[in-house]
Amino acid sequence: MAKRSSPSDKPVRRKENFLVFGAPCLGEEEISEVVDSMKKRWIGTGPKVGMFEEEFRLLKGRKHAIAVNSCTAALHLAILALGIRPGDEVITTPMTFCATVNAIIHAGGVPVLADCKKDTMNIDPEEIEKKISARTKALLIVHFAGRPCEMDAIMELAHSYDLHVIEDCAHAIETEYHGRQAGCFGTIGCFSFYVTKNITTGEGGMVITDDDRVAERIKMLALHGMSKDAWRRFSDTGYRHYEVIHAGFKYNMTDMQAAIGLHQLKKLEQFRKRREEIWKFYNEAFKDLPVFLPPDPEPDTVHAYHLYTPLIDVDRLGKSRDWVLDAMTRENIGVGVHYLPIHYHPYYRKALNVKPGDFPAAEWIGDRTISLPLSGCLTDEEVEDVVRAFRKVLGA
Repeated sequence: MAKRSSPSDKPVRRKENFLVFGAPCLGEEEISEVVDSMKKRWIGTGPKVGMFEEEFRLLKGRKHAIAVNSCTAALHLAILALGIRPGDEVITTPMTFCATVNAIIHAGGVPVLADCKKDTMNIDPEEIEKKISARTKALLIVHFAGRPCEMDAIMELAHSYDLHVIEDCAHAIETEYHGRQAGCFGTIGCFSFYVTKNITTGEGGMVITDDDRVAERIKMLALHGMSKDAWRRFSDTGYRHYEVIHAGFKYNMTDMQAAIGLHQLKKLEQFRKRREEIWKFYNEAFKDLPVFLPPDPEPDTVHAYHLYTPLIDVDRLGKSRDWVLDAMTRENIGVGVHYLPIHYHPYYRKALNVKPGDFPAAEWIGDRTISLPLSGCLTDEEVEDVVRAFRKVLGA
């Protein structure tokens, strides 16, 4: 990584060279594999989906991996497969994307929010226990930004209260906690391959589980509730009639998506190491700025380094986080916010009967957090541009 340059008064990037936040890392291998699928004219759910599922299953060491069209679909199917019924409560974090909560609502469950920790931004096990009631059936935990949750304490709660655990691993494909991979603690792990994620299929998700019954139910629900998927119905072994067993959904992954994923999987550790390098460089470059830096990974864990999320020290800076967002955009650096807390959004305030003040740690984070570009394919020059812009904006 190059040394830091001094900030200037001029924009760090020309307008036509805007640095897009979360641009995917795609090579000729992915392009060729997609073209191969098109030439073979199998672009729906087919053999490459099966290959992708098997490679992901082996990566995670689970009995089953079911590819779907998004992590949102994975979460929805996971909740349904565990038998969550209308009125059943599922505890989750307010510091997450809306899909986590929406999946509970769409399955008929009742989301119950438990506050997070200010430093890790992950759900606080002590806050979880405060929210457990006779109606609680599951915990839906989110490994925020690639940092593992405190799974020993969470699994102890789950066992004590006989609760299912679903892991939202949208940020955490490479994450490990005390020698075990994220997604392998609870009954079900759910992963995202959205365009901004650590590896991508454009859109896509994966469900992993060791439970045969859960896996079979998810497979059927993901494709209209049919007993046979399209590949088996139309393969060269002969036509097979299908039966509709459940009122399912159209959540299947396609071979076009899996074609990308097959090669992205091979680059998983390469991308993670590059993001780790950038993450550490940022922490060193920004240590004198009015920000709270992401803490180092906890001992005996592997951080996926999905997001780099410094928290603006608004008191020292004298300006709001949103002012910083606008200023970074003027410097042609794409930034994000992960996240506004769930209860800041009008719909959830009404639907969940929550309000500002209910989750002080999440609110403290939500008013200060900013995500800077962090990608396995960022060049040294682009990283330097981010550093110069951020230091310039924060007055260094």
